[in-house]
Amino acid sequence: MIASILFSLTVQATAAAPKELTLNFWDLAIKGGWIMIPLVLLWFIAVYIFIERFWSIKKASREDVNFMNRIKEYIHEDKIESALALCQAQETPIARMIEKGIQRIGRPLNDVNAAIENVGNLEISKLETSLPMLATIAGGAPMIGFLGTVIGMIRAFYDMSMAGNNIDVGLLSNGIYTAMVTTVAGLIVGIAAYFGYNFLVAKIEKVVFTMEANTTGFMDLLNEPV
Repeated sequence: MIASILFSLTVQATAAAPKELTLNFWDLAIKGGWIMIPLVLLWFIAVYIFIERFWSIKKASREDVNFMNRIKEYIHEDKIESALALCQAQETPIARMIEKGIQRIGRPLNDVNAAIENVGNLEISKLETSLPMLATIAGGAPMIGFLGTVIGMIRAFYDMSMAGNNIDVGLLSNGIYTAMVTTVAGLIVGIAAYFGYNFLVAKIEKVVFTMEANTTGFMDLLNEPV
C-alpha cells in the first residue's frame, strides 16, 4: 500500500515538473529573422574563400631546395633550354619569375630585373585574389548583425507601445531574440573572417619573402664574372 502511494506521488511529481527548454541552431536562426539570411550566406562565402585561398597559397609555397642550384648549373654550362624546361616543370610563382629572367638573359640587368618584378607582381596579385572580399566580410558582418539588433529593438519598443498596459515578457521576446541573435551571428562571422584574412596574409608574406630571396640569388648569378 505504501509502495503504491509513493509510486503515485512520484508519477505526479514527474508530470508536474516543467519540461527543459532547449535551443538549437535552427531555432536561433528563425528567431533572428531575415537578417540571418545574409549572415549565413556571408559565412559560407568566407569559408569557401579561406579554403580555396589556403590551398592555392600552399601550392604556391612549394619549393624545391635544389631548384636554384640546378638553375645555376645550367646557366654556367650555357644550357638555357634545360633551365627553361626546369622552370616550366615547377609550376610555382618562383619558377615563373626565374623563367622570365632566363628569357631576358643577354639584355641589360635592369631590364631583366624589371621583367622579373612584373611577373612577381602578377603572381602576388593572383595569390591575393578574393582576399579583399574576405576583409569586407570581416568588417561588414558585425555591422549587419548590429542592424539586426537595431531592428529587433525597434520591434520590441513597437510591441510595447501597441500593448499599452498589457506588457508581458512573451510579447517582447521576439524583438529581443532578433536583437541578440543577429548580434552574436554577425560577430561570429566577422571574427572568423578577420582571423582567416590575417592568417592568409601572413602566408602570402612568407611566399613573397621567398620570391624576393630567389630573385636576389638569380640576379647575383647574372652579376657573377664570366
